[in-house]
Amino acid sequence: MKLTEQDILNASILIVDDQQANVALLEQLLSEAGYTNVSSTMNPVEVGALHRKNYYDLILLDLQMPEMDGFQVMECLKTNDQEGYLPVIVLTAQPGHKLRALQAGAKDFISKPFDLIEVKTRIHNMLEVRLLYKKLENYNKILEQTVAERTAELRESEARFRSLTELASDWYWEQDQDGKFIKVSGPVLEMLGIQVDPLLGDAATANTLDNAGWNEDERKELQGIIEARQPFIDFAFSRVDSTGIKHHYRVSGEPMFDLSSRFIGYRGIGIQCKEMPGSNQ
Repeated sequence: MKLTEQDILNASILIVDDQQANVALLEQLLSEAGYTNVSSTMNPVEVGALHRKNYYDLILLDLQMPEMDGFQVMECLKTNDQEGYLPVIVLTAQPGHKLRALQAGAKDFISKPFDLIEVKTRIHNMLEVRLLYKKLENYNKILEQTVAERTAELRESEARFRSLTELASDWYWEQDQDGKFIKVSGPVLEMLGIQVDPLLGDAATANTLDNAGWNEDERKELQGIIEARQPFIDFAFSRVDSTGIKHHYRVSGEPMFDLSSRFIGYRGIGIQCKEMPGSNQ
């Protein structure tokens, strides 16, 4: 995040002072220094509305003014400033006011009567910090937007994947990190005996698998693959139903991870085979 000298000279500055001579002196000094975006007001009541409208990079604020002093202006700015950063340098002839002003939220102070070199130096340094702060803020917003867009793209891609796999298979399934089925589609109940709470509405029988008829060696082999968090393609297994008929299936799956690379479960597809499948892959 680079900052050029021209960035600083183009910064927006508001001068707030009830003395015309002070306003004129600061305007002349800033103009001679090369600043191109300087405005002023002698009415402190206007400052809150002006800042909401123009979002100044720097406000040079006199503390002692009639009707509304600089401390009251800063309280008003705090109420209106969403980012919680007051880009304020106070102007004061009272040494005792300096600490109070900093405690009230001002970022720096300039003593009266003005030392012109000090004025230019403090304004330049303040603007450099302020503009870098704003660049960092904008960068963070862009980063958050990019992450949100990428997350949306991943979710859209996942939705397309699910749609395609459901069309290309007899059933689609997902398990959480504990091995519980959290999503199935297709005739899984009839084909496999899998019972899932969202489908049955019965917590007592949720996430169970009828043990009768399964080839125990095949089940243990598949469970070992899943426990090792490995992907698998066309794993063949079989089951004898209650009528004595043997059914053959192939299932493919892959582990799922969140954006922090934390394992969150498995997903996959399965098909029922019309003929005896070959060896497992």
